[in-house]
Amino acid sequence: MDLDLNKFRTLIPINALYEDNLLYLAEHASVERYLVGEQVFNIGDNDPDNIFLMSGEVCLTSAEGEEILVSAGSDRGLHALASRKPRHYRGVVVSPAATIVRFDSTLLERLLAWGHFSPEFTVNDKTESEEGPNAEESEWMMSMMQTTAFTRLPAANIQNLFSHMEEIEAKAGDLIVKTGEPGDYYYVIKQGRCRVTLPSDTGEVVLADLGPCSSFGEEALITDSVRNADVSMLTNGKLMRLAKADFLQLLEAPLLQWINYPTLIKMAADGAVRIDVRFRREFEHNGLRGSINIPQNQLRAAIPDLDKGKKYIVYCDSGQRSATCAFLLSQQGFDVYVLEGGLSAIRA
Repeated sequence: MDLDLNKFRTLIPINALYEDNLLYLAEHASVERYLVGEQVFNIGDNDPDNIFLMSGEVCLTSAEGEEILVSAGSDRGLHALASRKPRHYRGVVVSPAATIVRFDSTLLERLLAWGHFSPEFTVNDKTESEEGPNAEESEWMMSMMQTTAFTRLPAANIQNLFSHMEEIEAKAGDLIVKTGEPGDYYYVIKQGRCRVTLPSDTGEVVLADLGPCSSFGEEALITDSVRNADVSMLTNGKLMRLAKADFLQLLEAPLLQWINYPTLIKMAADGAVRIDVRFRREFEHNGLRGSINIPQNQLRAAIPDLDKGKKYIVYCDSGQRSATCAFLLSQQGFDVYVLEGGLSAIRA
């Protein structure tokens, strides 16, 4: 069933979205039709959705018997139905038929935050700005919205993140990151392609080719060390960069989940997979029994073999290498945890 965009635009707070963001939300919404007497939701439901009434009437009934009639298009009908979770009302259709639209409430919150990061954006009581970012900005933002790392960020971080990001233009052949130099920025590719290489006595070893929305540069920032690879432009393009302090506050902190050793033991007993990210000989010397070994420099290549349905705990000697690995896995959508202090904390 098609979504009536004209009605969709009137819903609150959907009416505050930029047009591109509104259309993106519409693409991720589902439209459902109910007949009289059918239940839309029940008391105690804890689903992640916002549900809006597009046509017809729904009666909301609380556990105490309080009844509220909601009609599509009315003042009350412009807002999400029984939005508090777990739901405090049972919703039943009382008109011959009714149509609802539902979508993930978190997605709406992120789109609202995403569209308002610009300091020039203002809204007053009489008029609301319909002018959002230009087409290029919108396309890039929508692409970033779909990356796992950004969907895990709190809405406030999204606003701060974009207000602190700086766009730079780069040409094919430009060296963006050089081995041995201190880490100062985290980069996200907006346009173009980059190549990650490792200098060697026999030339350079290609580690990865990266395209739009891919990122690089986090390792030196997390470990507070120098760059361990070169990154150069394969094509002309644009990069968004984030200074180290902003990266640590706005990206690293929300994405890394630190645990202590007793928690590791409990999670492992419940099926979590422990990954030792040190080199093989280090692992063979004193790795935790029952863990697997995927050295840090091999982790990216091993990602396709990992199961996103499992929890992972990464560890090293101090927590620095494992923090870098956890950030990478988190970006790829894994539920990953870091042993705080590494093995050194266990032995202390």
